[in-house]
Amino acid sequence: MSLGLLGTKLGMTTIFNTETGAAIPVTVIQLGPCPVTQIKTKETDGYTALQIGYSELPDRKRTLKTKTPKEVNKYLTSPEHGHLSTKGLPLVRHLKEYRLEDVSQYEIGQNIGADIFSEGDLVDVGGKTIGRGFSGYQKRHNFRRGNMTHGSKNHRLPGSTGPGTTPGRVYPGKKMAGQYGNTQIKVRKLQVVKIDAERNLLIVKGSIPGKPGNLVSVTPATIVGQQ
Repeated sequence: MSLGLLGTKLGMTTIFNTETGAAIPVTVIQLGPCPVTQIKTKETDGYTALQIGYSELPDRKRTLKTKTPKEVNKYLTSPEHGHLSTKGLPLVRHLKEYRLEDVSQYEIGQNIGADIFSEGDLVDVGGKTIGRGFSGYQKRHNFRRGNMTHGSKNHRLPGSTGPGTTPGRVYPGKKMAGQYGNTQIKVRKLQVVKIDAERNLLIVKGSIPGKPGNLVSVTPATIVGQQ
Protein backbone atom coordinates (compact mmCIF):
# COMPACT_ATOMS: atom_id res chain seq x y z
CA MET A 1 0.00 0.00 0.00
CA SER A 2 1.76 3.11 -1.26
CA LEU A 3 0.88 6.41 -2.83
CA GLY A 4 1.07 6.78 -6.59
CA LEU A 5 0.36 9.59 -9.04
CA LEU A 6 -1.49 10.05 -12.31
CA GLY A 7 0.31 11.42 -15.33
CA THR A 8 0.51 11.65 -19.10
CA LYS A 9 2.91 9.85 -21.39
CA LEU A 10 4.76 12.50 -23.40
CA GLY A 11 6.87 10.19 -25.56
CA MET A 12 10.18 8.36 -25.80
CA THR A 13 13.70 9.61 -26.37
CA THR A 14 17.30 8.63 -25.73
CA ILE A 15 19.71 9.92 -23.12
CA PHE A 16 23.39 9.10 -22.75
CA ASN A 17 25.31 7.98 -19.71
CA THR A 18 28.16 10.50 -19.37
CA GLU A 19 30.41 7.95 -17.66
CA THR A 20 30.02 4.91 -19.93
CA GLY A 21 28.62 6.56 -23.07
CA ALA A 22 25.75 4.05 -23.17
CA ALA A 23 22.53 5.09 -24.92
CA ILE A 24 19.52 4.63 -22.64
CA PRO A 25 15.99 4.48 -24.13
CA VAL A 26 13.67 6.40 -21.81
CA THR A 27 10.05 7.52 -21.57
CA VAL A 28 9.12 11.01 -20.39
CA ILE A 29 6.02 11.26 -18.17
CA GLN A 30 4.23 14.45 -17.15
CA LEU A 31 3.47 13.40 -13.58
CA GLY A 32 0.92 15.51 -11.74
CA PRO A 33 0.59 17.82 -9.98
CA CYS A 34 -2.28 15.93 -8.38
CA PRO A 35 -4.50 17.63 -5.77
CA VAL A 36 -5.82 15.54 -2.87
CA THR A 37 -9.60 15.40 -3.40
CA GLN A 38 -10.67 13.03 -0.59
CA ILE A 39 -9.19 11.41 2.50
CA LYS A 40 -10.76 8.16 3.65
CA THR A 41 -10.32 6.84 7.18
CA LYS A 42 -11.43 3.75 9.06
CA GLU A 43 -13.90 5.83 11.06
CA THR A 44 -15.69 7.23 8.01
CA ASP A 45 -15.17 4.59 5.29
CA GLY A 46 -13.84 1.45 6.99
CA TYR A 47 -10.37 1.73 5.43
CA THR A 48 -7.67 4.34 4.87
CA ALA A 49 -7.05 5.70 1.41
CA LEU A 50 -6.20 8.84 -0.49
CA GLN A 51 -8.11 10.03 -3.55
CA ILE A 52 -6.26 12.30 -5.96
CA GLY A 53 -7.24 14.14 -9.12
CA TYR A 54 -5.46 14.95 -12.37
CA SER A 55 -5.90 17.07 -15.52
CA GLU A 56 -7.75 20.30 -14.73
CA LEU A 57 -10.74 20.94 -16.99
CA PRO A 58 -11.52 24.09 -18.99
CA ASP A 59 -14.33 26.30 -17.70
CA ARG A 60 -17.15 25.15 -19.99
CA LYS A 61 -20.58 24.82 -18.45
CA ARG A 62 -23.92 23.24 -19.21
CA THR A 63 -27.27 23.71 -17.50
CA LEU A 64 -29.01 20.71 -15.93
CA LYS A 65 -32.72 20.57 -16.76
CA THR A 66 -34.04 19.84 -13.28
CA LYS A 67 -36.64 21.40 -11.01
CA THR A 68 -33.94 23.80 -9.86
CA PRO A 69 -31.68 24.34 -12.91
CA LYS A 70 -28.00 24.61 -12.10
CA GLU A 71 -24.80 24.96 -14.07
CA VAL A 72 -22.11 22.26 -13.99
CA ASN A 73 -18.96 21.66 -15.99
CA LYS A 74 -19.89 19.99 -19.29
CA TYR A 75 -17.23 17.31 -18.84
CA LEU A 76 -18.44 16.14 -15.41
CA THR A 77 -21.56 14.56 -14.05
CA SER A 78 -23.52 16.41 -11.38
CA PRO A 79 -22.19 14.21 -8.50
CA GLU A 80 -18.58 14.62 -9.69
CA HIS A 81 -19.03 18.38 -10.00
CA GLY A 82 -20.50 18.59 -6.50
CA HIS A 83 -17.80 16.34 -5.02
CA LEU A 84 -15.10 18.79 -6.13
CA SER A 85 -16.78 22.20 -6.09
CA THR A 86 -18.16 21.93 -2.54
CA LYS A 87 -14.57 21.56 -1.27
CA GLY A 88 -13.29 24.45 -3.36
CA LEU A 89 -11.12 22.12 -5.44
CA PRO A 90 -10.20 22.54 -9.12
CA LEU A 91 -12.42 20.53 -11.47
CA VAL A 92 -10.35 17.61 -12.76
CA ARG A 93 -10.97 15.00 -15.43
CA HIS A 94 -9.55 11.96 -13.62
CA LEU A 95 -9.89 10.67 -10.06
CA LYS A 96 -8.01 7.71 -8.58
CA GLU A 97 -7.75 6.20 -5.13
CA TYR A 98 -4.63 4.75 -3.50
CA ARG A 99 -4.84 2.78 -0.27
CA LEU A 100 -2.42 3.89 2.45
CA GLU A 101 -1.79 2.84 6.02
CA ASP A 102 -1.37 6.41 7.29
CA VAL A 103 -3.13 9.43 5.76
CA SER A 104 -2.60 11.85 8.64
CA GLN A 105 0.11 13.82 6.82
CA TYR A 106 -2.17 14.79 3.94
CA GLU A 107 -4.92 17.39 3.69
CA ILE A 108 -7.64 18.26 1.17
CA GLY A 109 -6.34 20.45 -1.66
CA GLN A 110 -2.66 19.56 -1.11
CA ASN A 111 -0.79 19.26 -4.41
CA ILE A 112 1.46 16.23 -4.82
CA GLY A 113 4.13 16.25 -7.52
CA ALA A 114 6.85 14.11 -9.04
CA ASP A 115 9.22 14.87 -6.15
CA ILE A 116 7.71 11.99 -4.13
CA PHE A 117 10.01 9.77 -6.23
CA SER A 118 13.81 9.83 -6.36
CA GLU A 119 16.38 8.97 -9.02
CA GLY A 120 17.16 5.26 -8.95
CA ASP A 121 13.73 4.25 -7.59
CA LEU A 122 11.86 1.37 -9.17
CA VAL A 123 8.27 2.11 -10.23
CA ASP A 124 5.30 0.30 -11.71
CA VAL A 125 3.50 2.08 -14.56
CA GLY A 126 -0.05 1.09 -15.47
CA GLY A 127 -2.09 2.22 -18.46
CA LYS A 128 -4.04 1.11 -21.52
CA THR A 129 -2.21 -0.41 -24.46
CA ILE A 130 -2.61 0.93 -27.99
CA GLY A 131 -5.94 -0.21 -29.45
CA ARG A 132 -5.63 -2.12 -32.75
CA GLY A 133 -9.31 -2.72 -33.41
CA PHE A 134 -10.79 -5.98 -34.70
CA SER A 135 -7.80 -8.07 -35.76
CA GLY A 136 -7.33 -11.47 -37.33
CA TYR A 137 -5.61 -14.61 -36.15
CA GLN A 138 -2.11 -13.86 -37.39
CA LYS A 139 -1.91 -10.31 -36.05
CA ARG A 140 -3.68 -11.03 -32.77
CA HIS A 141 -2.22 -14.44 -31.86
CA ASN A 142 0.86 -14.71 -34.12
CA PHE A 143 -0.54 -17.72 -36.03
CA ARG A 144 1.33 -18.98 -39.10
CA ARG A 145 -0.21 -18.49 -42.53
CA GLY A 146 -1.18 -21.32 -44.82
CA ASN A 147 0.73 -22.57 -47.85
CA MET A 148 0.90 -19.96 -50.61
CA THR A 149 1.55 -22.49 -53.43
CA HIS A 150 0.41 -25.89 -54.77
CA GLY A 151 -3.20 -24.81 -55.18
CA SER A 152 -3.78 -24.01 -51.51
CA LYS A 153 -6.85 -21.86 -50.87
CA ASN A 154 -6.09 -21.42 -47.18
CA HIS A 155 -3.71 -18.49 -46.67
CA ARG A 156 -5.02 -16.53 -43.68
CA LEU A 157 -8.09 -18.57 -42.77
CA PRO A 158 -8.48 -19.95 -39.23
CA GLY A 159 -9.04 -23.58 -40.11
CA SER A 160 -10.95 -25.85 -37.76
CA THR A 161 -12.15 -24.15 -34.57
CA GLY A 162 -13.74 -27.04 -32.66
CA PRO A 163 -15.05 -30.62 -32.65
CA GLY A 164 -17.91 -31.57 -34.97
CA THR A 165 -20.84 -33.65 -33.77
CA THR A 166 -19.66 -33.87 -30.19
CA PRO A 167 -19.95 -31.38 -28.56
CA GLY A 168 -20.88 -29.44 -31.72
CA ARG A 169 -19.66 -26.09 -30.45
CA VAL A 170 -16.53 -24.00 -29.97
CA TYR A 171 -14.96 -24.19 -26.53
CA PRO A 172 -14.76 -20.89 -24.59
CA GLY A 173 -11.36 -19.24 -24.65
CA LYS A 174 -10.50 -20.38 -28.16
CA LYS A 175 -7.94 -18.11 -29.82
CA MET A 176 -9.91 -16.40 -32.57
CA ALA A 177 -10.20 -13.04 -34.32
CA GLY A 178 -11.46 -10.17 -32.18
CA GLN A 179 -10.61 -6.98 -30.31
CA TYR A 180 -6.86 -6.54 -30.03
CA GLY A 181 -5.22 -4.04 -27.68
CA ASN A 182 -6.89 -1.33 -25.58
CA THR A 183 -6.40 -3.39 -22.43
CA GLN A 184 -5.19 -2.28 -19.00
CA ILE A 185 -1.69 -3.57 -18.22
CA LYS A 186 1.12 -2.71 -15.81
CA VAL A 187 4.82 -2.61 -16.63
CA ARG A 188 6.77 -3.40 -13.48
CA LYS A 189 10.12 -2.34 -12.03
CA LEU A 190 11.10 0.48 -14.34
CA GLN A 191 14.03 2.53 -13.07
CA VAL A 192 13.65 6.27 -12.56
CA VAL A 193 16.54 7.82 -14.49
CA LYS A 194 15.87 11.51 -13.89
CA ILE A 195 13.35 13.85 -12.25
CA ASP A 196 12.52 17.47 -13.06
CA ALA A 197 10.56 18.52 -9.97
CA GLU A 198 9.92 22.07 -11.22
CA ARG A 199 8.13 20.86 -14.36
CA ASN A 200 6.85 17.63 -12.76
CA LEU A 201 8.61 15.41 -15.29
CA LEU A 202 9.55 11.82 -14.54
CA ILE A 203 11.97 10.01 -16.87
CA VAL A 204 11.98 6.22 -16.64
CA LYS A 205 14.11 3.65 -18.42
CA GLY A 206 12.19 1.61 -20.99
CA SER A 207 8.72 1.80 -22.50
CA ILE A 208 5.30 2.20 -20.91
CA PRO A 209 1.79 1.39 -22.21
CA GLY A 210 -0.06 3.45 -24.80
CA LYS A 211 0.56 6.30 -27.21
CA PRO A 212 1.84 9.78 -26.31
CA GLY A 213 -0.95 11.52 -24.43
CA ASN A 214 -2.06 8.30 -22.73
CA LEU A 215 -3.13 8.44 -19.05
CA VAL A 216 -0.84 6.40 -16.76
CA SER A 217 -0.62 5.61 -13.07
CA VAL A 218 2.85 5.50 -11.49
CA THR A 219 3.36 3.72 -8.16
CA PRO A 220 6.42 2.49 -6.26
CA ALA A 221 7.39 -0.98 -7.47
CA THR A 222 6.02 -3.96 -5.58
CA ILE A 223 8.89 -6.13 -4.39
CA VAL A 224 8.16 -9.85 -3.92
CA GLY A 225 8.17 -10.71 -0.23
CA GLN A 226 7.32 -7.18 0.86
CA GLN A 227 3.91 -5.69 1.56
